[in-house]
Amino acid sequence: MDAADELLQRTTPSALLTLDGVIRSLNAAMATALGRPREQCVGHRFIDLLSEDQRVSAQSLLAHGATTKGLAMRVLEFPGTSTASVVCLVEARPVTDPSSGERLVWLHSLDPRHDLGGLLIPFQLAAKDAGLGLWMCSPDEHQVESLGGAPALAALFPQASVPLSEMIRRVHPDDRRNVRRLVHSSAAQSPWIRSRFVTEHDGWRVLAAQTRRIQLGYGGPERVFAVIRDDTQSEARRQEMLAEVSAERERADGITAFSSALFTAATEQELQQVVLARLAAAVGGSGALFAVVDDGRLRVSSDAGIPTWEADALHGLSLDEDRPLPCVIRTGQAQFFPNHEELVRRWLHDDGLPLPRPVPGTALSIIPLSPPGDRPLGAWVVTYESEHPPSTEKRAFMTALAELAGQALRRIRLQQAHVELSTALQQSMLPTLPEHLPGLEIAARYQPSRDGLDIGGDWYDAFFLPDGAIALEIGDAQGHDVDAAVFMGQVRSSMRAIAAHEPDPGTVLTRTNELLVAMDAPRFASCTMLHLDPRDGQVIGTSAGHVPLLHARDDGSHTIRTLPAGPVLGIVPGTEYPEETFTLEEGTALVMVTDGVVEGPRLPLDAGLERAGGLAGQALQDRLGVEATADRILDAVAEVDHLDDVAVLVIRRA
Repeated sequence: MDAADELLQRTTPSALLTLDGVIRSLNAAMATALGRPREQCVGHRFIDLLSEDQRVSAQSLLAHGATTKGLAMRVLEFPGTSTASVVCLVEARPVTDPSSGERLVWLHSLDPRHDLGGLLIPFQLAAKDAGLGLWMCSPDEHQVESLGGAPALAALFPQASVPLSEMIRRVHPDDRRNVRRLVHSSAAQSPWIRSRFVTEHDGWRVLAAQTRRIQLGYGGPERVFAVIRDDTQSEARRQEMLAEVSAERERADGITAFSSALFTAATEQELQQVVLARLAAAVGGSGALFAVVDDGRLRVSSDAGIPTWEADALHGLSLDEDRPLPCVIRTGQAQFFPNHEELVRRWLHDDGLPLPRPVPGTALSIIPLSPPGDRPLGAWVVTYESEHPPSTEKRAFMTALAELAGQALRRIRLQQAHVELSTALQQSMLPTLPEHLPGLEIAARYQPSRDGLDIGGDWYDAFFLPDGAIALEIGDAQGHDVDAAVFMGQVRSSMRAIAAHEPDPGTVLTRTNELLVAMDAPRFASCTMLHLDPRDGQVIGTSAGHVPLLHARDDGSHTIRTLPAGPVLGIVPGTEYPEETFTLEEGTALVMVTDGVVEGPRLPLDAGLERAGGLAGQALQDRLGVEATADRILDAVAEVDHLDDVAVLVIRRA
């Protein structure tokens, strides 16, 4: 056995390294400390087998050991083969291989049992530099020892050693399970775990801990080390940030809902409800008042944050008044009063002010609904219970929101004007049914669509023919706008003019179709026309692509009569419209409808015809008149969820 072998006979980790740190040979204890079989260590650089945070210390130790004759010692942490790393006090000194004369470095672990605390010094220094606390726990001995570190964290335990139960007692009950798992974990290293810890003087603190299992010296005792980080302030900041994010998200959601509600408001009353229900909450106010201009005067309403009598005091105020609210509406310039004193200073001459009796310590903002230069629409007032100097961003936001409300108000008023126009136009185009029809009862109903301008191309007509018969029409011109109504009027007038000379229904439709084709009309129309002789009930009928007739009887039965038909009017030139003759018996009725009555998104045509026919038959069986029969059929249209305009014409032979 040579001298080199003798150096490796120690029971503690020992190895011979070249001057550049490559392992030439090592004993079993060193291989165990490095956590590798011996053959996987020889020929490798020693520092490469250590964790990255140990390599600088190990390199320094080897450099000193190779160049100095004195002692070179460092505390090094080895990976180990179990769940615990091994901390050793390691000496490095130069030696010479007697057989080859090669200079080597002898690296070996010293026996630290007389001073285990010395192995902890590097950990204590590292913890202090990192601002962390360092604790050591012996689960078997049920004791926790403070090893120092950052002074503020070391002070959490005034006593150097406390029972484990005492430490657990200071942990919040909801966090104790995680702390126990940390202490008793068999893992080499745990993740960071937060817990709430109560101190003697500072109350609750949020601490984060990470544990490691370390063996103190080769073959020495295992301990659980915990590095402690004080996250109290960062957790408080995190909670504040979360609260701010949550509040901001809540505000954003409220603003989005507010804007959406403004866009979907269909009437001024709905717009008023949206503003008064949402405005104060959206901008952090305590009350809101909404004023719109009607014929040069203010129409004012308020939410629960402003007493009704205060809003009533402004109701009916002239837009020409020299007061803050009318002034803001007139000029389109918002006014912000961060406190009561500013309000009084700027409007000292005004006894009324924006609100009759502003209270000291309060603030308010008055925002117009239209920008400068636009037609005055109104304004809203937001009150605050304390001083409220709005930022530039808040002013811009409130102004933008008010302009959205103004756009909604303009849209509503424009739509209302369109509705009034279309209603007047539609009513002017609906015919007056002839009175005192011999042997006949007749009733008609029309209901506009829920789309477009509430005006459409559905029509009905009834008029006397030169031969004493009655002409009955129902039709549907393409579209739901003013042009559709105009086109419908052209078709109806044309049919009346043609029927005055050629009363046969087939001829009337043929001539009307020729006229529309010759005009190159941009639209088309479906139509059913009947020639009814009231003396004997004879009916001659034809159709241009229209829905079938309904024939209802006073025993409650009904039939669906499909007339001979041609294409819709205005499309195919040279079309002939065939006719059919049948008899309308006494006590029975014909029901003529447009497709909106019997067809919709939730109702196919066949089912709709059956339902309308059943309603008509039941009405006759119940001995209802034609007016009530028409109402019963029209009332059922709501169940179809119709989007089209609808027309109903009921003719009963008495």
